[in-house]
Amino acid sequence: MVQDASGAVVSAANGGGSPGKKLGFFGRIALFFRQVIAELRKVVTPTRKELVRYTLVVLGFVVVMMGLVYGLDMVFSWLTTQVFGVPGKSA
Repeated sequence: MVQDASGAVVSAANGGGSPGKKLGFFGRIALFFRQVIAELRKVVTPTRKELVRYTLVVLGFVVVMMGLVYGLDMVFSWLTTQVFGVPGKSA
């Protein structure tokens, strides 16, 4: 059984064409947990090699983003100093 957009339960056996009876509060919670478990069964655990590769990709991306933010911070800091001058130093 699956749930359509209106919240009505539709039987998968008949192709989902005719809506079944509407589920109550606890029925919808039970359906949700059944669907979560069904989705978790589809999850494929990565191999060690894939996990190391994904980890390195994420760490590389974080390092690149840190460099970008650091560079922009330095540019804006320099620009602010040029526009407003050094604090505590009068012209």
